[in-house]
Amino acid sequence: MPQFDLPLSELRTYLPQREEPADFDGFWDRTLAAQRSYVAAPRFEEVDAGYTQLVTEDVTFAGYDGEPIKAWLLTPRHLSGALPTVITFIGYGGGRGLLGEWTGLPSAGFAHFVMDLRGQGSGHRTGDTADGAFAGPHLGGFMTLGISSPDSYYYRRLFVDAVHAVEAAQAHPVVDSSRVVISGGSQGGGITLAAAALTQRVNDVPPVGAIVDVPFLAHMRRATEIVDTAPYSEIARYLGTRRNDVETVFRSLSYFDGVNFAARATMPAMFSVGLLDAVCPPSCVFAAHNHYAGPKRMKVYPYNGHEQGGAFQDVEHLAFINELLRS
Repeated sequence: MPQFDLPLSELRTYLPQREEPADFDGFWDRTLAAQRSYVAAPRFEEVDAGYTQLVTEDVTFAGYDGEPIKAWLLTPRHLSGALPTVITFIGYGGGRGLLGEWTGLPSAGFAHFVMDLRGQGSGHRTGDTADGAFAGPHLGGFMTLGISSPDSYYYRRLFVDAVHAVEAAQAHPVVDSSRVVISGGSQGGGITLAAAALTQRVNDVPPVGAIVDVPFLAHMRRATEIVDTAPYSEIARYLGTRRNDVETVFRSLSYFDGVNFAARATMPAMFSVGLLDAVCPPSCVFAAHNHYAGPKRMKVYPYNGHEQGGAFQDVEHLAFINELLRS
């Protein structure tokens, strides 16, 4: 795949007009207010995963409508005091996976909270959380699930889960609630943008930083127009059948677009992009980055696709986390 999007010089200044509904803030304020009654004390149960230097815990917390959401929490066993913490959201189709996939950050002295994704977890990582409220016709995947209305759309539930995940992690006695960073790549990056904006509206102590790798769910209408890869192709295929629903669909999506969340998030953020990325096109990633309201930086990988920096980006993560949480 060659570089197919705008040249890097134009990407750095690409600032498209946001397609934002007038009641965007009202919709999310109403959504979050309605969910406060479902917040409950999370349950942490230690499990023996064979990692003698780590404490590994199975977490259950109340997500959207109080439905149980699973997570992992891993902490270094021999450190005392409240720990700086990273919360991770997973890419499309994945779940919290196995505990052995998340030992890196606890080995560096951080607590690591990994949220499962409702209804997902049958793709690249396993998951353990059901989605208790399916709504409306959809085509495969999750991109069109309940898409006829923002009230019924799948990502309304998932983004509320993410807000509650931050509160669940902060409730653990070893977590320093004032030193939390949220993170994710691809779909996880899109969830991170939503959580960055929404937690600032409702959390007494919001996260202090965000890692946003190749964010999915950003500048979505453009993405459907310039790439034919999944998951954006789910929207295009849906509209190929439902020809009269184009504006209805994109109005629903505008309530969940990472560009609109980015414009409301002010915590320091680190982004990454692969200029060969045909899944989350570079212009869509830069649209979120360039609209981001807080301090930000972008790591560019000119000859990589959706994998962006891989293990090289993990090194960038650790440096950014140390800068924020140990400064």
